[in-house]
Amino acid sequence: MQTEKTFTTIAKNPLKTREDLISALEQLTDPLRPLYSRGGARLAIGGTGASYPAATAEMEGFSRVLWGLVPLLMGGGERLWDTVLDGIRHGTDPAHEEYWGVVQDYDQRLVEMAVFGFALAAIPEQIWSPLTQKEQEQLYSWLNQINSHPCYDCNWLFFNVLVNVGFRRVGCPYDAEQLENNLKRMDDFYLGDGWYSDGINGHSDYYVPFAIHYYALLYAKLMEQEDPERSQVFKERARLFATEFLGWFAPDGSALPYGRSLSYRFAQSAFWGALVYAGVEVFPVGVVKGLVLRNLRWWFSQPIFDAGGVLTIGYTYPNLVMAENYNAPGSPYWALKTFLPLALSAEHPFWKEEELPLPDIPAVIVQKPAHLVIVREPASGHVAAFNSGHLYTNEHTHTSAKYEKFVYSTGFGFSVPRSEWGLSQGAFDSMLALSESGDNLYRVRRRNMETTIVDNVLHSVWKPWTNVEVRTWIVAGLPWHIRIHRIETGRPLDAAEGGFALGQEAGVEQQIGLTTAAVSTAWGTSGVKGLIGYEKAELIWPNANTNLLHPRTVLPTLTTFLEPGIHWLASAVYGDPSGDSCGGILEQLPESILKVTFDKDIIKVFTSSEAEVIIKRE
Repeated sequence: MQTEKTFTTIAKNPLKTREDLISALEQLTDPLRPLYSRGGARLAIGGTGASYPAATAEMEGFSRVLWGLVPLLMGGGERLWDTVLDGIRHGTDPAHEEYWGVVQDYDQRLVEMAVFGFALAAIPEQIWSPLTQKEQEQLYSWLNQINSHPCYDCNWLFFNVLVNVGFRRVGCPYDAEQLENNLKRMDDFYLGDGWYSDGINGHSDYYVPFAIHYYALLYAKLMEQEDPERSQVFKERARLFATEFLGWFAPDGSALPYGRSLSYRFAQSAFWGALVYAGVEVFPVGVVKGLVLRNLRWWFSQPIFDAGGVLTIGYTYPNLVMAENYNAPGSPYWALKTFLPLALSAEHPFWKEEELPLPDIPAVIVQKPAHLVIVREPASGHVAAFNSGHLYTNEHTHTSAKYEKFVYSTGFGFSVPRSEWGLSQGAFDSMLALSESGDNLYRVRRRNMETTIVDNVLHSVWKPWTNVEVRTWIVAGLPWHIRIHRIETGRPLDAAEGGFALGQEAGVEQQIGLTTAAVSTAWGTSGVKGLIGYEKAELIWPNANTNLLHPRTVLPTLTTFLEPGIHWLASAVYGDPSGDSCGGILEQLPESILKVTFDKDIIKVFTSSEAEVIIKRE
């Protein structure tokens, strides 16, 4: 009964005041108390595995809770701290059975050191002073391993930065040269307009706000006296980014599901707390307060906890299908970074000012550094990110699904493949999937040869096989958007164009025509309409647990067969998460709505700014 009460309580937390946020932290951490090891240095949260050993995963669990506890102490509160201090004493003692161990190059434990550096810099009286000289030496020695082992050349470099800032603050020797080199390397990742890539040729995803900018703002605050010039640069970049990132949030508090590490859930709004903590003013503080608190309310209304009130791996429900190889049971507690506003005193304007709604945001926002066009539909609150695709890829889990779909949506999420066989296992929403004829093994866009964005028109060239070239144009809009493909193939292909995956449990309304399909459920309406080249429309029922928002979905899809040669395909795709009936939508004329005309020799598009894009049909 106590576990049910824990979950119910956090769902009912109004999250209006500082006291409410403190209560939320208590509600999140209370279920963890019995899971700490005898020595306090490990947190055994679950039994699933990750790419690193269980002992490292348990150390990670211990570490990630500190992202919430440290701000609480900064603001004058205290929670679990005796356990934390015991854990630090034992975890850094080579003679203790719970010793965190000798790290290796690119070790996950290097990631987890960052919060210790933050704590040393922000609350030395609580984390450093209570330790004996020997215990201080052991903590220093364990953390100092980060100066002898490389981190990945991406946001990871900030872990070294924070540890060395912490050493400096408590008067310990620190690696000033490595600290400076890592900070300079961040400049190499900067793309302009507030955007970073997560490493050279990396993606611009949530690692920009909840990692790079977050750590840069911690640095800017902690080092504003010692390094004022760089601190000001970091603040100015964050100010620019804030105006861009605002567009990723819907009025109901949800944010775009896009990219990897989405199991960190409400870390989506961590950037906003860091912005206020560092004293960066972009919007009225009530707007920033609303961004944080609405996002937390939205998340706490989702079934993201297990029966004991512990955060699970997944997105809006427990789901290992979408998880990363580096997601251990304690990983989701990185979300506690969003509790940084607890470092602000009760008299801070963040807590004194009234929460405000989102300000006016343009209906179309072009974000070229991120390869995205954000489209917002005011009536439904729906936010969609249309994606030109990227020139580079990586080896992370489900990279194509997380970075190369044509569109990502707050209302429909996106899906990842469950397995490799057929359309149901592949769950190819918002994608063109191609299979060698009869093979039933589909390929999708993974990387691109070239990409461009002109207003709301996105173009990419990609090659799923060496003798198959696809040229794709997306005319972004809501609730309709249009997709156009020129496919030059040296082999016979089966093609499938997936619309938005729609959550379904009961009461499915559907309309199916020869090349049209639409479906409505309690979660909205999704539809597809063939304009050129498609032979059939159908509803695909993807495997369970493939979609981030809903365990069960239905997916309107267009299909056709392509002989070797050159082919043109065009479709209109509909998505409205507030739509309660699919009746009549297939009779609409999206070509007219989006100002697209199809002639024999050319396709003409007038963009959102009335620029003309000509696509030659050759």
